[in-house]
Amino acid sequence: MKVIDGKNAVLGRLASYAAKQALKGEEIAILNCEQIVISGDKQFIRNEFQKKRKMIGTLQVGPKHSKNNDKIVKRVIRGMLPTPKWTRGREAYKKIKCYIGVPKEFEKSEKITFENNLKNKFIQIKEI
Repeated sequence: MKVIDGKNAVLGRLASYAAKQALKGEEIAILNCEQIVISGDKQFIRNEFQKKRKMIGTLQVGPKHSKNNDKIVKRVIRGMLPTPKWTRGREAYKKIKCYIGVPKEFEKSEKITFENNLKNKFIQIKEI
């Protein structure tokens, strides 16, 4: 199992890495999902997420966009996998687990970190 620390990691880079590893057959655990960074203008990103949350659709169908930090990350990773309706994408999606904070079972495990070189235009997921 690969454990990824999401603290100050760029969301797109982390998601593409996790999707590739899941397609190879690895189990992925992403920690500190609330501290992952999205690059870009803060106000634009907030407006886009609010717009997506308001478009719920009918009760049975929808795209439903969650407000939970871990589910936002998992949805981004899902977009980088093959269609989840097919076997390969579905199996890879089941191997990815996202957590807010660090659970006790992963405190002592070795973590993969991503460096962030962004200077000014970014927002953390917990601020959305």
